[in-house]
Amino acid sequence: MIKSAALAVFALLSAAAAQAEPYVLYKDAILIDGTGAPPKGPATILVKGERIERVWFGNELAFKLPPDSKVVDAAGLYVLPGLINSHEHLATPPNRPFAEAQLKRDLYGGVTGQRDMADDLRQVADLARASRVGEIPAPDIHYAALMAGPDFFKDPRTHAVSAGATPGRTPWMQAIDARTDLRTAVTLARGTSASAIKVYADLPGARVKAIVAEAHRQGIPVWAHAAVFPAKPSEVIASGADALSHVCMLAYEVSDPVPGAYHDRAPVDEARLGQGDNPVIGKLLGQMKAKGTVLDATLFVYEGLDRRAAANPKAKPYCTLAVAARLTDQARRAGVTISAGTDGFSPPEDPYPGLYQELDLLVKTAGFTPLQAIQAATEGGAKSITRDPDFGTIAPGKLANLMFTAKDPSADIGALRTVVLTVKRGVAYPRSDYDPKADLAARKED
Repeated sequence: MIKSAALAVFALLSAAAAQAEPYVLYKDAILIDGTGAPPKGPATILVKGERIERVWFGNELAFKLPPDSKVVDAAGLYVLPGLINSHEHLATPPNRPFAEAQLKRDLYGGVTGQRDMADDLRQVADLARASRVGEIPAPDIHYAALMAGPDFFKDPRTHAVSAGATPGRTPWMQAIDARTDLRTAVTLARGTSASAIKVYADLPGARVKAIVAEAHRQGIPVWAHAAVFPAKPSEVIASGADALSHVCMLAYEVSDPVPGAYHDRAPVDEARLGQGDNPVIGKLLGQMKAKGTVLDATLFVYEGLDRRAAANPKAKPYCTLAVAARLTDQARRAGVTISAGTDGFSPPEDPYPGLYQELDLLVKTAGFTPLQAIQAATEGGAKSITRDPDFGTIAPGKLANLMFTAKDPSADIGALRTVVLTVKRGVAYPRSDYDPKADLAARKED
């Protein structure tokens, strides 16, 4: 009796809370829905609480709104899904003011979600919690626990993110070998509340496949480097990993030999790629499309490598932007789902997120239209996180993650810099409330 009465009270409270969620109407914007479809409008988006309840066009309205509903006149603006950066590192090493400043700049620049690709999860988990409950202005953070071969843990970064513990022996950074009980290892990774496991380096193909199989058995996705050394790209793709990072690593499939370890990587052999579309790469891309594997291209990384090589000609990068752009273009034409990730940040003085630079590169170097670049940063980014996302596009039932711009980004990707409003989970963050100079010092890395 007591239990049933408590359940009845809970149901009443839940119903009352649902009724109390305010309606907000964003009226008469031009809609870019994130699926790659052309702009359409004027459109009106009805938001209740943190979700989109309805979307309609013109004067179509089949119901009466409650009197306390808020109407936002968005006429003359363009609305697209909140952007998603599919590759960031917020805590290598941990620096809370730096991370919060980057997250704030991202959010006020229209970024409402991101993948953190393995860091000190003790801090990242708290940042994710603080963002989710509204303690800090930040995108939603979806983060990975890392697995790699024992030899990888000589990398100084693993020491920076494991301070106070033994690198390779923490739930968020585990050394995996033939003796590892993978069921326990995956369970420990899940205990960090990670969204996925990241397979990083120094693992043979059979071990990558075993990790992916156990992770999927326990219901958690796997994000991997496109080459795990000595595991070749073809082995990583065959393992069933859900998303692959760093497009240039696909070129190691035609290397001879494939590097045996992450820290012993030779530059990719551009001559072996030949001219035009490489058929070996084409076969890999066909397998990725068939499996629904997402490619996190990270052109931003290769542009940075080019800059460093220009400053120091003796430091030959493992891959160039030209090769990365060529492979990304081939992937796009092969129908592979591509996400937009940076694996880095824009300069501290830049008032906008580094993700804008990644989208610029997709358009200027890899043959993407602005709409395709937007899709990579919305629907593609969402699919890099989970196979069945409730965000990343504008549709009823999806999270109310929205970005409003004054100019049309489907005509000019640079128009993202006219952002006037971000909405994350129904909460509005006007660009006018953001002062990029206030956090400039915090955005400078030590």
